[in-house]
Amino acid sequence: MNQRNAGITKGIDWPLVWIWVILCCIGVTCIFAATYRDTDNILQGFISLKTDYSRELLYFIMGGIVGVFILLTDSKFFTATANLGYAFGIFLMLLVFVFHSKVKGTESIIRFGNAFQLQPAELCTIFVNLALAKYLSRIETDFYKTRSQLIAASITLLPAMLSILQKETGLALVYFSFFLVMFREGLAPQVLVVGFSFAVLVVATLLLDPNLLALILTGVAAIAIYFLRRQVKRNRGILFLIVGIWFVCVGIQRFVVPFIFDHVFKAYQVKRIYDAIGKDYVPKNEAAALEIEQKSGGKKKDNNYNVKQSKIAIGSGSVLGKGLLKGTQTRYEFVPEQSTDFIFCTIGEGFGFVGSIVFLGIYLVLLLRIIFIAERQRSTFSRCYAYGVASVYFFHIAVNVCMTIGLAPVVGIPLPFMSYGGTSLLTFTIMLFILIRLDADRQMVLR
Repeated sequence: MNQRNAGITKGIDWPLVWIWVILCCIGVTCIFAATYRDTDNILQGFISLKTDYSRELLYFIMGGIVGVFILLTDSKFFTATANLGYAFGIFLMLLVFVFHSKVKGTESIIRFGNAFQLQPAELCTIFVNLALAKYLSRIETDFYKTRSQLIAASITLLPAMLSILQKETGLALVYFSFFLVMFREGLAPQVLVVGFSFAVLVVATLLLDPNLLALILTGVAAIAIYFLRRQVKRNRGILFLIVGIWFVCVGIQRFVVPFIFDHVFKAYQVKRIYDAIGKDYVPKNEAAALEIEQKSGGKKKDNNYNVKQSKIAIGSGSVLGKGLLKGTQTRYEFVPEQSTDFIFCTIGEGFGFVGSIVFLGIYLVLLLRIIFIAERQRSTFSRCYAYGVASVYFFHIAVNVCMTIGLAPVVGIPLPFMSYGGTSLLTFTIMLFILIRLDADRQMVLR
């Protein structure tokens, strides 16, 4: 360890550390509020390690210990082992296909007895972030070239594809957040426009009749040709481009979207997407209907039951909330998965609109602080890694909160530092403390 790293506290961004402590404490408190029962002994509940809030407190302490070890590590370690770590992460994801356990519909978890379980798809986001930053920081990488962009996209999309094969579509979507890092490093804005247009086309395909949508696309193409008729006369390539785009869009709505919804997504996931856009989903066969029934525990619940209960819980908090341990929706388990995917309901019901805004304000400060740290780095590696952390956090926060208030389909994405889960908390913590370590050596140029 060099002299610069002799003191663990030298160069540490303490505001970021304190934000981490505050969010973890709020997380443990919310899990306690969601799972505590009046007959429980509070002290025994915290020391027994048999309750969710006691285990989350243990994960918090473990995260702090791991964070100290990361702060004692030389920053060059992360650049030197980035590619090796990526290979290890892919290896862990491949192990899932052999040793996985099916938990709540997903097959992306490896169990170690009854006390511990690991979700490699979540942990692998750290390795992907490091590997992507390593590749983008190479001297020979010219990110304005298509070849470099394809390699960077492959680094990101390989674990995403493995995650989809493990029936963990929610975490697979998280890997697409790394495209924001690529955009910061020179990826053409047209790529993001194409991605957004694809999402709009998918939603339109679900909302509209296929023939009607095809006519609309044809009309848009005809209008584009009319207004660009002078340019088309001078350059026939524009005409071929418009026709090509029309052909691709019609092909997507006719073949690609149906294939994805029939062969990639599970029936219950398709149902959630239909629920999110306000349409009823009719299973295509008995197997799909049985899968949806099993996912709901065999109970006859109306469409979007989880989200409806979540919105009731958040709405019942009104302006100032009912207070800690005084909520009815979350205390009496009306909200499914209230300590994991729907932990935000506990804040909304207990502390109301004001508490929710303050809580989201803490997240905003966290993201802005990370971006500020990213922009003060001398090293491309550190800057790319920092933007990767901000992108992953932002995606998790935005999707999870929108999910609980009915603005996004329920895809099972945890809220950073809040949702119950050891892998989740340790992953977010490790990712953050690596950033803090890199920032402490921000005067160094790492590659």
